[in-house]
Amino acid sequence: MEPIPDRMKAVQLVGHGGLDQLVYRDDVPTPSPGPGEVLLDVHACGMNNTDVWVREGAYGSETDPAEVSTWRRGRSTLRFPRIQGTDTVGRIVAVGDGVPADRVGERVMVDFSIYNRPEGDDSLADIDYIGHGRDGGYAEYQTVPAENAYEIARDISDAGLATFCCAYLTAEQMLDRARLAEGERILVTGASGGVGSAIVQLARVRGAVPYAVTSSGKEEALRGIGAEDVVLRDGDDLVSEVARVVDGPVDVVADLVGGAMFNDLLRILRPEGRYTTAGAIGGPVVNLDLRTMYLKQLELHGSSQGTRTAFRRLRRYIEDGDIRPLLDRTFRLSDFHEAQRTFMNKTYIGKLVVVPDRHWEDVGAPHAP
Repeated sequence: MEPIPDRMKAVQLVGHGGLDQLVYRDDVPTPSPGPGEVLLDVHACGMNNTDVWVREGAYGSETDPAEVSTWRRGRSTLRFPRIQGTDTVGRIVAVGDGVPADRVGERVMVDFSIYNRPEGDDSLADIDYIGHGRDGGYAEYQTVPAENAYEIARDISDAGLATFCCAYLTAEQMLDRARLAEGERILVTGASGGVGSAIVQLARVRGAVPYAVTSSGKEEALRGIGAEDVVLRDGDDLVSEVARVVDGPVDVVADLVGGAMFNDLLRILRPEGRYTTAGAIGGPVVNLDLRTMYLKQLELHGSSQGTRTAFRRLRRYIEDGDIRPLLDRTFRLSDFHEAQRTFMNKTYIGKLVVVPDRHWEDVGAPHAP
C-alpha cells in the first residue's frame, strides 16, 4: 500500500457564486480518521444537483425564495472552504480508534447521510450530509464514519458504483414516501437525470410500471432501463399526451422538475393519487390550485435523501444485480469546472463521475469519451 501523503489534491468550495468559487488545490491537508472513522483513498465521486444549488446558495428561505441560502435553510452547517461530493467510492487505507484494523483494504460505497439520530430512528428531521456538514469526496482522500462505509463485493467498476448513492437513495425514499406498490403506474419527470433514471429502475424492482417525461432524443435510452413508454415534455398539452401514452390511471407522480408543469401533474393524477418531489430544476416556485388538491383527495410529499433502511435496501439491490449503473462519462478531478459545466447543460443521460487524477488511467479513462 502506498504511503499516505501529508497533502492532497482537492476541489474546495470557497464561497457562494459561480464556478470561480470552486478552486482546485494541491496543498490541502490530508485528513486523519478520528475515533469511529475510516480514511478513504477516493477512487470516484458522482455529481449531483445539490452540489450546484449549494454553490449558488439557491435554496432561498421560507419568506424569500430568492434569498441566498444553502441546504438546511436557517440551520446550515456549511463552512468555507468545503470539499463537496456525496457519492464516494474508494478503499479504506486507515482506521481510527474503535474501528477493526481488518477493514483496511475494503472497497466501499459511502452512505452520504449524516442522520443526527440514533440507529433505529428513521426520522429525517435533523438530516445533514457529507459534502455539506463535513468534507466530501471531490478529493484524493476523505474521512467518513465507519458505519457509513459499506463494503461492496459485486463486480461493478468504481466509476459505475459512484452513480448510485445520492440519486438512488433519494429515489428510493421518494417511492417509500409515495408508497408505490406493485402494478401501479408512476409518471417520472426529469427522467433522464440521475434521480429520474433511478426512479425508473427502482419502480420496476417494486413491480410498478414507470412512464418517463423527458426531452426528444432520450426515448430509447429510457425504454432501455425500464420505462414502459415516454412522454415528451415540450409538447403543447402534457395532460392530453399523458392520457394518450399511459395505459390507465396515474397512481403516483415523481416530480424532479416543478416549474410550469406542476399544476398539470396534479391534474394528471387519479383521485387519491400521490405526488412526491425531491427537486425543482424547472423552477421551485409553482402555482398550486388548492381545489385540485382537495377535491381529488391528493397527497403531496416532499422528500430529501433517505433513511438507513432505504440505503441498506439499495445496497442489497446492487449486490443482487437488480439495478445497474447508468454512467454517461467520467472527468478528471483537475477538470472539475468542465465537469460541472457539462452537468449543468443536462445533455446527457444518467450520471457524471469525477475521478482523482492519480486513479484516472485505471478508473476514469475506460469511461471517458
